[in-house]
Amino acid sequence: MQNFRQSLPPLDHLIAFEAAARHGSFTKAAHELNITQSAVSQQIRTLEDRMGVSLFERSHKVVRLTAEGRTFQNSVSVALGHLLSAANTVRGTTSAGGKRLHVATDDSIAALWLTPRLHKFQALFPEITLRLTSSDRIEECFADPVELAIVHGDGGWPGYECELFIEEEIFPVCAPTYLEKSGPIHTATDLAGADLVDLDYERWNWMNWAIWLTENGVALASERRKFQCNSYPLVMEAARNGQGVALGWRQFVDDDLLAGRLTRPINTSLKTHFAYYLVRRYNRPESPQARAFRSWLISERDSQPLHAP
Repeated sequence: MQNFRQSLPPLDHLIAFEAAARHGSFTKAAHELNITQSAVSQQIRTLEDRMGVSLFERSHKVVRLTAEGRTFQNSVSVALGHLLSAANTVRGTTSAGGKRLHVATDDSIAALWLTPRLHKFQALFPEITLRLTSSDRIEECFADPVELAIVHGDGGWPGYECELFIEEEIFPVCAPTYLEKSGPIHTATDLAGADLVDLDYERWNWMNWAIWLTENGVALASERRKFQCNSYPLVMEAARNGQGVALGWRQFVDDDLLAGRLTRPINTSLKTHFAYYLVRRYNRPESPQARAFRSWLISERDSQPLHAP
């Protein structure tokens, strides 16, 4: 029988190596593991001595994986991922025999699309206890023990499997009462004179009025942005209350459009190369509850009625 204790390096040393290899930095690895940089360095040095190879090339303030280090990183990452998945599976069993599932997404899709539909999932899978993390910080959406994330971007996250979920299409929306008060809007140029409800430009791939209008050949006067905030759900609430015209994302505003709470003053829309993706770590086996949730998300998206311009 294999004696793992004698044959394998200590788990702490492997964890320190994986973190340092992933970050390309002993200091960042130490911060993640909540230990000192010297402790990380010592653990990796001990690991190298035990294995008889150099795993990192060290220079002033910079560390790089050697060829042996890159080979070892691939195997260690997969092995630790399987260990984590197994531990999460065991921890995820509730006292009643049910399963837990931790998912994450940003504030917009959580408030405007996902949460209003979750009762359907819970009715279909009452044995699954769902934990939802809502954050506009992508690192929180990717943090352990999140199994499945719905995040906005270009789909290029190394180490993660990304499945296209909702393509990005953006167009102006407002309350019918706003048009009754302010008069009709016929073209994109007319929007430059409207009261605009805008999203603060905090992330480089967030759309706002300046970008949308520029893409449609219109210059924006800053004084027309009557209300700005960094929360898209609040932007939409302001639009529903008749404070002005906001940018609406397809899928997120279609329920409001169908219900008459919002309307599209013009039919012009803008499609970008960004989208929402279903994302999970490539080296983590998909749990049955995560698979069920992913399938339900896709089914719910495909069955949603969309408002025609």
